[in-house]
Amino acid sequence: MAKQKKSSPQARQEMTGLERLGLRVSSMINHPIAQAQRWVTIHRLDTDGDMEWEEVMGLLAETPELDLTFNDDESVTVRWEPQSADDRDLVVEKDWEEERVEEEAPF
Repeated sequence: MAKQKKSSPQARQEMTGLERLGLRVSSMINHPIAQAQRWVTIHRLDTDGDMEWEEVMGLLAETPELDLTFNDDESVTVRWEPQSADDRDLVVEKDWEEERVEEEAPF
């Protein structure tokens, strides 16, 4: 009988603080209630490092569709306007044109 090699357990990769905070903020913004009311308040946790918090808040502040209000308790309220039907149609139409161009025959 042949001996089976024991595979070494793969090292589990931990998420960085920046990844963890980014996922939490993304999840909060994409939550159905936040999407319905078009705002969410993000509270800074004790586990959120200064660099990570500044990085994520900086990325949000650079996003033109978002309006950030920095509150006295170190939380941040993020607000956004709903996309108009014309904007959504333009995005869909643009995606369709790009897809159609990619599918054209090479001759």
